Amino acid sequence: MTDPVILPPLGPLWTVQSDGSAVLAGDDVPLEVPSGQVVTLQDVIWNAPGPDGLTLRFRFVAPAIAKSAPAIDFETAIADMRALCDSFALPRIADFGPEPAQIIISLSDVPVQFGEAAPDATQFFEAYRIENGTCVWEIY
Repeated sequence: MTDPVILPPLGPLWTVQSDGSAVLAGDDVPLEVPSGQVVTLQDVIWNAPGPDGLTLRFRFVAPAIAKSAPAIDFETAIADMRALCDSFALPRIADFGPEPAQIIISLSDVPVQFGEAAPDATQFFEAYRIENGTCVWEIY
């Protein structure tokens, strides 16, 4: 028997995928991060299976990490991803329903379809658990 799928409160902006996950499309509003690079929300994916249970994925587009002309390296991007978790993802998790076991923040130089290979894209990922109202880095 499989566990029931828990979905966020669905509104007109959510779409449900064939695997039962829900996707909320992002927008082109630039977000502030410590490096100063331009980052926009691509989407939020709710309930795609994670190793520790309910997982919320916040996927961002960050053109400055591109392999072809990297203005932002991985070490710099780590601070940006942590800031996005603390200042963007955490304040919004209550909007999605039960608290997730894990938040994953990803940066990609171009929009990438979730779950599809994109060998030409530069992508960085970090996983966090929520502890005392902050994001705590986990090995991903």
